Amino acid sequence: MGDFGRVLTAMITPFKADGSVNYGVAAELAAHLANNGTDTLVVCGTTGESPTLTWEEEYQLFLEVLQAVSGKAKVIAGCGSNSTKEAIAATQKAAKIGVHGTLQVVPYYNKPPQAGLYQHFQAIAQSCPDTPVLLYNIPGRTGQNLSAETVAKLAEIDNIVGIKEASGNLDQASEIRRLTSQEFQIYAGDDSLTLPLLALGATGVVSVASHLVGNQLQQMIQAFSAGKIAEARDIHLQLFPLFKALFITTNPIPIKQALKLQGWEVGSTRPPLCDADSEISQILEAVLQKLNLI
Repeated sequence: MGDFGRVLTAMITPFKADGSVNYGVAAELAAHLANNGTDTLVVCGTTGESPTLTWEEEYQLFLEVLQAVSGKAKVIAGCGSNSTKEAIAATQKAAKIGVHGTLQVVPYYNKPPQAGLYQHFQAIAQSCPDTPVLLYNIPGRTGQNLSAETVAKLAEIDNIVGIKEASGNLDQASEIRRLTSQEFQIYAGDDSLTLPLLALGATGVVSVASHLVGNQLQQMIQAFSAGKIAEARDIHLQLFPLFKALFITTNPIPIKQALKLQGWEVGSTRPPLCDADSEISQILEAVLQKLNLI
């Protein structure tokens, strides 16, 4: 259950000039990504600006992306919430349309203890036992860390199949790997940590950079898996300036600007986020030019 591949793209949400979701560009971008290195699309996660999307907009995005990549890539629906009841409702609705899994973020702002976190994810998983769950740990945004011990306990639930580990803590990733079976999938939540985490037994990455370099990320991971460590390292080092530039300010501001530099009509970010200023745009343009991406 839940074989999502190596490169999962945390997909941006395109908007029109009036701020409404541009479903047409979303479908076009999804199809492009599926043809350029992406195994699975993660829709309506942090990079998709989920905090400012309505449930109706998110549900429509799931439908549009599923149709756009049918047979070419899988779709994970971002259904997390800091309300267990809301997360269950969103998960059940997404499961009915055939998404391949759901992304469940650690509840934000209310900072539940580890026992509460376990009960939250357990209830979501049990509400849709046939739908794989990918946990999402990003304490920098949620204010609470999902401990390795709690992850290991949750991994015993059949349909909790993996974690997007975005704590940036390699020791925590090591402890998760130590405490879980090899079938439990660990995905880097930061592009720049993909290669280090592969060395610790990770499966792949939930990537932002794969909007631009999905094929190269696949090549890097496959090289590492084949024992071609120097080749994988060379790709990582070549892409490293891009990894850093895409997080020069709050995600997804830089990736949206980078896509606009490539000619994609993805629109602005929704307030309270703002567009990249001229300095950030110039940095991105220089990095993209050096990698022959524009």
